[in-house]
Amino acid sequence: MTFKIAIIQYSTYGHVTTLARAVQEGVEKAGYKADLFQFPETLPQDVLDKLHAPPKPKDIPVATLETLTSYDAFLFGIPTRFGTGPAQVFEFWGATGGLWAEGKLYGKPAGVFVSTGTQGGGQETTVRNTLSFLVHHGLIYVPFGYAAFQQQADLTEIHGASPYGAGTFAAGDGSRQPSKLELEVAQIQGETFAKTAAKLLGATSSGNKSSGNASESAGANTTGNNNNNNNNNNNNNKTAAAAKSNATPATKSEKPTTAATSQARAKQTSSSPESTDKSFCSKCTIM
Repeated sequence: MTFKIAIIQYSTYGHVTTLARAVQEGVEKAGYKADLFQFPETLPQDVLDKLHAPPKPKDIPVATLETLTSYDAFLFGIPTRFGTGPAQVFEFWGATGGLWAEGKLYGKPAGVFVSTGTQGGGQETTVRNTLSFLVHHGLIYVPFGYAAFQQQADLTEIHGASPYGAGTFAAGDGSRQPSKLELEVAQIQGETFAKTAAKLLGATSSGNKSSGNASESAGANTTGNNNNNNNNNNNNNKTAAAAKSNATPATKSEKPTTAATSQARAKQTSSSPESTDKSFCSKCTIM
């Protein structure tokens, strides 16, 4: 089966974008296709100018809620901010309440790669704090593990990455760019993630087929079991009659479920806890 992978990343100075392109190469190496996206920017241009941030890549579109619903698997590139994701990432996920209420992302594979300023700046915690978004949506987190053990265990140079995902160090002033080794690790993550996602999504398809085969087998066994069922009918009828005669009458306080009650419950279930406004904002209903 074919499936679509979206690589959604945020980058102020381009470090995560560079990693994302390497991850994309890894996905393609595995024989699959991945599209790059950017988390929407929340900072005004005058602030970005003061930060000396370069222009955003024009070849990478901005992700929307539709991106999440139209793709089957995701790799999220996240820079750290005090050991967790930046406001841009939180704002994006904060607007997904409607998708959460409908379970639109449930069962989709997802991985994470990061960029931090220093070695202890959040290579692992940034991913771990991102997991909260994934688990609430029912996304299947795919850890990197030690798929690139040779590169990950290389102590001849300082480098990013962890079992949680690929990573790079940007240095305090953003002057350090991803190294060759870090890009190799990112590429390997893209490759291994694509293969794992294919297995997960393929297993779902195979599972549906297995259910059908099980039904066919059950049908084939029905004929063979008819004689046993007929032999047991008399005993079952006697038992049912005895149970009926000994049953305790229902009290007046017991209220059977009516059609009106069912309709009311269905209406409650279908009610959305969020407004129909799908714009990116911080407004949401506290459940």
